[in-house]
Formats: sequence, C-alpha cells, structure tokens
Amino acid sequence: MLHRRSVLRRPLLTEKIAAIQDAHNQYAFVVDPAANKIEIKRAVEQKYSVTVLEVNTMRVQGKVKRLGRFSGKRADWKKAVVTLKTGDRIELAQNV
Repeated sequence: MLHRRSVLRRPLLTEKIAAIQDAHNQYAFVVDPAANKIEIKRAVEQKYSVTVLEVNTMRVQGKVKRLGRFSGKRADWKKAVVTLKTGDRIELAQNV
C-alpha cells in the first residue's frame, strides 16, 4: 500500500482537461503507476476535502525522442481522471 502523499504526483492542467472541469466536474492528476483507484480516491478526498464519485485511470506510454543520432524514451506514466460530487471544486491554478 502506498503512502497517501506519494500517490498524487501533480495535477494535470491542459486545455482539454480545463474543458471537462467546467462541463463534467472532472479533474486529472499524474499519479504513481502502482496506485489503484481506491488509493487515488482516498488521496484526493484527504488532500482536497472533496467527495469523489468515480476514478478513471489510464497508462500513458512514453514517447521515443531523438537528438541527432541518439535515441531515447520518455518514461511511462499513469493518469487519473476523478469525478467529483456536484458542488465540490478543487482550486488548482485559476490565475495562470
């Protein structure tokens, strides 16, 4: 079992996620690849004092990148999209 502070790595802020925040009250986070949905739900509820209704997770494959003749691969990572109860909000970075 992971420690609750190590489950959530950082919030994911993109234009697409900003659209689903307004439309569906969903927020996205980069999470530890070993975390499961129950641990993610508990971590979000504890850190932000909200009620989580649903957690959707997906594994994102790292891209292969080149620099001249050298080739490398970015790390694989895990994304979680959490749906909050109506009326709950998370204040992430509204002034950016």
